[in-house]
Amino acid sequence: MESFDMAKLAAVFLIFAGALGGFFWTKSAGWGRYTTSVLLLILVLFVVSVGFLLGRAGSEPFLNILFAVAGYAGGVLSGEKA
Repeated sequence: MESFDMAKLAAVFLIFAGALGGFFWTKSAGWGRYTTSVLLLILVLFVVSVGFLLGRAGSEPFLNILFAVAGYAGGVLSGEKA
């Protein structure tokens, strides 16, 4: 693996470590619907991003998952309370 690829991989790890740190820093006590959803979205994006950088996933599946995450996040934020 080239040093440039390692730098990209390190950048992805740092970005998602910051996202997880910010998530746990700002979350309130307990695990509600929104907290669990945001954590799931962060983890899915992390796994897909690493897979994309390592060549395990192409750009088309990567974009499909990004659109699915955006749609899911929009549904969570605009969903009605049961």
